[in-house]
Amino acid sequence: MRVALLSYRSKPHCGGQGVYVRHLSRELVALGHEVEVFSGQPYPELDDGVRLTKVPSLDLYREPDPFRTPWPWEYRDLVDVQEVATMWTAGFPEPRTFSRRVLSVLRERAGDFDLVHDNQTLGSALIGLERELGLPLVTTIHHPISIDRRIDLANAPTLRKRLTLHRWYGFVRMQARVARRMRTLVVPSESSARDVVREFGVDPARTRVVLLGVDDTFVPPTEPRVPGRILAMASADAPVKGIATLLEAFAKLRTERPDLELLLVTKPIAGGRTERLLDDLAIRDHVRFVHGVSEDDLVRLMGSAEVACVPSLYEGFSLPTAELMATATPLVVSRAGAIPEVVGADGHCADLVEPGDVGALATALAALLDDPARRARYGAAGRRRVEELFSWRAAAAATAATYDEAIRDFARERGSRADR
Repeated sequence: MRVALLSYRSKPHCGGQGVYVRHLSRELVALGHEVEVFSGQPYPELDDGVRLTKVPSLDLYREPDPFRTPWPWEYRDLVDVQEVATMWTAGFPEPRTFSRRVLSVLRERAGDFDLVHDNQTLGSALIGLERELGLPLVTTIHHPISIDRRIDLANAPTLRKRLTLHRWYGFVRMQARVARRMRTLVVPSESSARDVVREFGVDPARTRVVLLGVDDTFVPPTEPRVPGRILAMASADAPVKGIATLLEAFAKLRTERPDLELLLVTKPIAGGRTERLLDDLAIRDHVRFVHGVSEDDLVRLMGSAEVACVPSLYEGFSLPTAELMATATPLVVSRAGAIPEVVGADGHCADLVEPGDVGALATALAALLDDPARRARYGAAGRRRVEELFSWRAAAAATAATYDEAIRDFARERGSRADR
């Protein structure tokens, strides 16, 4: 099968979209399929055998100068103008503008593919892709971003911030509209399937649950874990990741356990809520941030922690949870979104607490830190669960099965129209 895999941004190492694109494409190729990734910036890191076609945007959110205004000579067409105008008015343009750019590229390449797979772009231009290109379209939705929007708005400190967030998340209405028109929706969990149906109004019969995988590089440590080290990961410094809850719980713990250390794998927003909390809670000297590390370094960091925490208020799957389980790191996690599905509801792999409950999180962390036997049990059980359930090869095989189904369905529809 010849697959065009679309991703409007594909940040490597950290962030679900880039991880998904890399590992899924590699395993699809290993199964004998041809995969070409079409991506905007930041571009993905891909494995041998997977082709990359760059679909450049104006890269308005790049580091170290996000929200930049391009120079006049950088503009190429009206899509660029739309991108900048949306940013200037506090919106997020990339899903819409990438869909327009990639459709233009694919018009010249339609004969090279059997199917198009969109990785949660859900841009308006994709609605007409099947009709215009004569190719079936499968779409992955990791989770509906409307939930992130709701959590961000609930945590907005001022009316001005809430108005800005309403504008920033304006693309979500487009994504919901596009999702309802898609042929097949691949989702990573039963929880995400329910949420996509409820939030976006899609037909549940069009959803297909395909669990994500964990790369083989995530293995238990060979070195001793650092006593008193708690680790957490967040792809973004955003309210939905529950960082504030964890910081408050950690501050409570440190009143009686001054040797504890918190390692956060994320990049805090300069002057944002996370940085303010460090000073308000007097824990700045005991919290260390790490970001931009390689996968090998990330595995070593995970394996260095005595306990890890996933305090998110919502997750459509939570790859960090599964990756931490693969390193046999004992967990305290939120009972939020798909996290209970990932760790299992039986309590063999992790302690679950209500999202946002500082006291419950502090108590659970303290109890696990005090119980080395239970930590060892949780770690071993988590590792076994990953080996049994979360394989990128299995994810690729199940995804390929949805491709076959979509191709047959599309062919039947075209045949029916031709017979009329």
